[in-house]
Amino acid sequence: AAGMFLRLLADVRWRGADPKWRSVACCRSASGTAESQPVPLPAQAQVVICGGGIAGTSVAYHLAKLGWKDVVLLEQGRLAAGTTRFCAGIVSTARPVSIELKMADYSNKLYEQLEQETGVQTGYVKTGSVSLAQTQDRLISLKRIASSLNVSGIPCEIISPKQVAELHPLINIHDLVGAMYVPEDALVLSANVSLALATAASRNGVQIHERTSVSHVSVQKGRVTGVETDRGHIKCQYFVNCAGQWAYELGHSGEEPVNIPLHACEHFYLLTHPLKEPLASNVPTVVDPDGRIYIRNWQGGILSGGFEKNPKPLFTEGRNQLEIHNLQEDWDHFEPLLSALLRRMPNVEALQIMQLVNCPESFTPDMRCIMGESPTVRGYFVLAGMNSAGISYGGGAGKYLAEWMVHGYPSDNVWPLDVKRFGALQSSRTFLRHRVMEVMPLMCDLKVPRWDFQTGRQLRTSPLYDRLDAQGARWMEKHGFERVKYFVPPGKDLLDLDQSKTFYKPDWFDIVGSEVKCCKEAVCVIDMSSFTKFEISSTGDQALQSLQYLFSNDLDVPVGHVVHTGMLNENGGYENDCSIARLSKRSFFMISPTDQQVHCWTWLKNRLPEDSNLTLEDVTWKYTALNLIGPRAVDVLSELSYVPMTPEHFPSFFCKEMSVGYANGIRVMSITHTGEPGFMLYIPIEYALHVYNEVMNMGQKYGIRNAGYYALRSLRIEKFFAFWGQDLDAFTTPMECGREFQVKLEKGTEFVGREALLEQKQNGVYKRFTMFILEDHDTDMDLWPWWGEPIFRNGRYVGKTTSSAYSYTLERHVCLGFVQHLDEKTGEELVVTTDFINQGEYEIDIAGQRFQAKAKLYPFSSLFTQRRRKDEVELSGYQRE
Repeated sequence: AAGMFLRLLADVRWRGADPKWRSVACCRSASGTAESQPVPLPAQAQVVICGGGIAGTSVAYHLAKLGWKDVVLLEQGRLAAGTTRFCAGIVSTARPVSIELKMADYSNKLYEQLEQETGVQTGYVKTGSVSLAQTQDRLISLKRIASSLNVSGIPCEIISPKQVAELHPLINIHDLVGAMYVPEDALVLSANVSLALATAASRNGVQIHERTSVSHVSVQKGRVTGVETDRGHIKCQYFVNCAGQWAYELGHSGEEPVNIPLHACEHFYLLTHPLKEPLASNVPTVVDPDGRIYIRNWQGGILSGGFEKNPKPLFTEGRNQLEIHNLQEDWDHFEPLLSALLRRMPNVEALQIMQLVNCPESFTPDMRCIMGESPTVRGYFVLAGMNSAGISYGGGAGKYLAEWMVHGYPSDNVWPLDVKRFGALQSSRTFLRHRVMEVMPLMCDLKVPRWDFQTGRQLRTSPLYDRLDAQGARWMEKHGFERVKYFVPPGKDLLDLDQSKTFYKPDWFDIVGSEVKCCKEAVCVIDMSSFTKFEISSTGDQALQSLQYLFSNDLDVPVGHVVHTGMLNENGGYENDCSIARLSKRSFFMISPTDQQVHCWTWLKNRLPEDSNLTLEDVTWKYTALNLIGPRAVDVLSELSYVPMTPEHFPSFFCKEMSVGYANGIRVMSITHTGEPGFMLYIPIEYALHVYNEVMNMGQKYGIRNAGYYALRSLRIEKFFAFWGQDLDAFTTPMECGREFQVKLEKGTEFVGREALLEQKQNGVYKRFTMFILEDHDTDMDLWPWWGEPIFRNGRYVGKTTSSAYSYTLERHVCLGFVQHLDEKTGEELVVTTDFINQGEYEIDIAGQRFQAKAKLYPFSSLFTQRRRKDEVELSGYQRE
């Protein structure tokens, strides 16, 4: 085994590449024992990185490239001796999530030139990869990825089984329906890539110390001040946790715990001796997701592993091994994957197996890696939880994190990977153990639109959960909170609905249609308790002054008014999109998207002045939120409160504390987040059941019914409302999505992002939020758009859709997305004008098939059954899911 790993690592004499290494790293004899005393640690540094695998060395490399040289990298064992050492070395760009695709593409380009830059052999070979499809649904999912790759400038094609056989003669193709070929995917020696990055970082001034364990991070006043190691203390301003599977324990070992939700599982692959006719070094890597396996060339033989249905979690109780030694072989456990390999490559049966390798891989609760600054400790950064794609993401992830540290924000939207997408609730050991047992098989499972995790459910629920469940609610989860998708009417086949997994028209189509109809003609109730709810108050006018600076719209409004506003960054991008009600002269009630709970709290905490007279309180759990949507909502609420609720008495965007039924202290707002008439009721949690029952009883004569978030999505998309986290992000400004009217530019008041918006107002915008109505699309027979589909204007790629839904009013699919204007010759970004949008012929690419679409910059005015003032309609709830 030792000889095998020497070959796997190619035994690079990388330390000799730079004289600094001789002074920094411990000199070791052939047996690996220290011959001389290690060089003492520095007393202080700007940055300390913990972990010498692909993540840590990539961060060090990129920090040095950006000019931060006062960096110390500590590794408890030897460099690249953890998961990186055992990594299969496959660099694959075929990723469904846009930011992951960009990271993998950057990694591939970086590794390609790394050997030339450092003189360290990285074993980089451009082999290409072939992803196989045994079913039509799998082929559709590959076609969706292929569309995305092609517009990202990554060559890719969908090929026939016969072409698969030409690319890889040993592959059995009899059960295939097609495949995806990505010719520029590559293989590397993972450990060597890590060592090459370390060498380059070292030459650039980074100090690297092996055999040095970090015990905990010192924190004062919520900031990193230093790192305690087994060889002494280092003062520092920034700490980066790249400790891989030990990141969780390290996060919890500090004076202020940092939650990094990941958990290790055993990961198996086998190595064989060379074939009689050794495989060529450039034979493509094969990924067979339906068989749950991958196969790559390894020294003329093969390396094949996979993601079994019954994974084995590791170290739940926490165990600190310095380096990962090869865990126990388990042939019984590997047997299903071996069978799949023999079916796909029957010739392998004659091969001599060298070894079954079993090494830990860490997985996260949502299969995406974790990066960013901790919400609880300033200066504490994280990059971990690579979900078995460490080598593919390592280069790009290290680049984004280094940018984040140096510039304050990375060069792309990394919200899908931000550590702040998780709360403390995802760091329970039991939750993580159970979730990773689901996550690991999901690496290969077919993920159709709107799929949900099954483990770790019913964690956060509304007080109405049991009542709604008994009435046929079907649930999804957001930030650990259970939310209703739709309600299955009595007599429907429930099993059939739960099994409906398709890229085509879903089984819930008619159910959601009837909920939408009810919202438009009568009245519906949607439980929206998962919204993040904060209260900001002060003894004087500190609350108003602070919020006026942190939010882009004018909050100095009369008491009882609701303002829809962005919380922008310095570049004018949306960090949050929320509604704020002025409850009194000195207190405000803020409603934000569900997954903003940690991010928004951190943003405000870090920017509000430290003033004992100013308080910020998270009241999410104190209120149940009911959305009464529809023209008869006004009648239901009037009868329950004995107060007239018509627009004359209760205008749009108004908030008032009222009694409903026997319950008082209910905050009623004339806003529905859909553009339909109605009210949001924020009910103190102990009154929730009473108010819900009263509303349902009183609403019977008006045809009231329950509805879910799928109906809400359809309503908001046909009204052209952007939601944060899907359409809006930190790189989208109000000017780019037609919300200039929600910004107090003319007031002369200073606020975060003002300079950037003034510049955009003067110079124009480089992308524009646009609504597309599909023209030649057959809802019953054609593939549906979901999100992320490429948009073409006059045959040229101009952007991607961010969300889409079927409009039951228009009887068409509506897609929302951003359109860019790129110069045909230079590719330079040009200003997007109204004429540019209106004069183009558009197509939306769904899994390789293009459908004509009509572009609009404003919603259909005819959709608004109740004619209100134009600004009220536009304001009425542009919000979130």
